Amino acid sequence: MYAGQQKNLDWLLAGLVQRVPYTRSALLLSSDGLAKAFDGFETPTEAEHLAALASGLHSLARSAGVQFAQGADVRQVVVELDTALLFVCAAGSGACLAVLADRDADAAVLGYEMAMLVKSVRPYLATPARQQVPGGSPDAGR
Repeated sequence: MYAGQQKNLDWLLAGLVQRVPYTRSALLLSSDGLAKAFDGFETPTEAEHLAALASGLHSLARSAGVQFAQGADVRQVVVELDTALLFVCAAGSGACLAVLADRDADAAVLGYEMAMLVKSVRPYLATPARQQVPGGSPDAGR
């Protein structure tokens, strides 16, 4: 979200979880792995864990794009587990959207719904880069 805007976007994620059958949870995260908004998790700690995982997955996919696809942008990362599917996509500048669904979910429908959510509210999903605090580094001034 933009500096100064404290929008609660949990309702957007709840709508996605409710609209798409077999969807368990949805999470908006900063590209550096901080949970910004979420729905469908039993605890905030569970959401924070998935935020860290999703950030790492998206970062690895970006690296693959640079190395093997002439710098192509990442559209979506999909992890297929025995009982679940995990989708991660970019959701504005400095933000990602992660969705966890049961294995029975229709991947095409879920991917489409994620893309439509991101497209319709992209400006509100952006997470600005963190600003370096002057003198905040232990090595500052050396």
